[in-house]
Amino acid sequence: MTLLNQVKTLFWRETVFCVSLVLAALSALAVRPDAAYLSYPDYRTLALLFCLMLIVAGFRSLGVFERLGRALLRRAGSLRELSIALVLLCFFCSMVITNDVTLITFVPFTLLVFRMIRQEGRVLTLVVLETIAANLGSMATPIGNPQNLYLCSAAGLTMAQFARAVLPYAGLSLVLLLAVLLLQRDEPLGEARPEEEGEAAPLSALAPYLLLLALCLLVVFRVVGFVPVLLCVAAVVLAVNRRLFRSVDYFLLLTFLCFFIFIGNLKRIPALNDLLLSLVGGHELLAGILASQVISNVPAAILLSGFTQNFAALLTAVNLGGLGTLVASLASLITFKFYAAQYPDRKGRFLRSFTLWNAAFLLLLTAAALLLG
Repeated sequence: MTLLNQVKTLFWRETVFCVSLVLAALSALAVRPDAAYLSYPDYRTLALLFCLMLIVAGFRSLGVFERLGRALLRRAGSLRELSIALVLLCFFCSMVITNDVTLITFVPFTLLVFRMIRQEGRVLTLVVLETIAANLGSMATPIGNPQNLYLCSAAGLTMAQFARAVLPYAGLSLVLLLAVLLLQRDEPLGEARPEEEGEAAPLSALAPYLLLLALCLLVVFRVVGFVPVLLCVAAVVLAVNRRLFRSVDYFLLLTFLCFFIFIGNLKRIPALNDLLLSLVGGHELLAGILASQVISNVPAAILLSGFTQNFAALLTAVNLGGLGTLVASLASLITFKFYAAQYPDRKGRFLRSFTLWNAAFLLLLTAAALLLG
């Protein structure tokens, strides 16, 4: 493969990273690199992201989430019950394992199950609702998605401030999702079931990852420092399963780093800094939602955080902003890729259904935010 083809492949696979790299490089032309660059990154956020990706990869390697899905499936008696179980699974699991890992885990499982029970005509709406559930459920905890982790770390939000900014919308989202699912036509569930795969992972195998997750939560709540926990997580994973280091999304970490450089440089250009402060200040909700539709909510959170002190409003904005376009939350692209691979002739149907449902949820939640704000 030629260098040009390699660059093209990298761009299509890691578009956000490539854009962030270009922005960082362009900003470096205006602000020459110096010692101040070392103060740009939020090292605590980067360390936590790295640790959480390792821990979640550990849980996935033990098949924890797939087994949970199969256990719920065995208890479902109808198509509606199955749909509710899968959507709730995405909603609540995303609070701990993040929205993208939730979709990587449960969307393929959903496609498999609905093919086995011969309900492929109903699976499109369900995977779209699962995507919405994962994106909205993840807003409820500081570790549910990267933008929460970053804003909680950078702004030093208390748990009370965090809860006021997101929990009303997470609760309303859950009510809306259940309402949609309960209104859908119900049918008896077929006899087909995915077979159980092997024995469950012993508690001794889960224990290291549970302990490491608890340590990361202590870092989030600023009980312990991030450096000792980073070293501890790296050492334990190295001893238990070093292959997990391959599961880390290093491009996401590099994307954060590039945006930190870009924003740090913008703040050192007086004219641009003043312009962005005037555009974002007092308009965090709409600015965050609109920016997310174009550059996705994680970059929007990093970019806009440099030009406001109202981090709670920005937190609400970028979480709601994950709804809307397909790129508003990059986790949504995971669902699209899995569905398109299974049904390559239905990409247009997916985009129409995805856009319709996301727009409906976004309008309702934005209206609620404007009323509550």
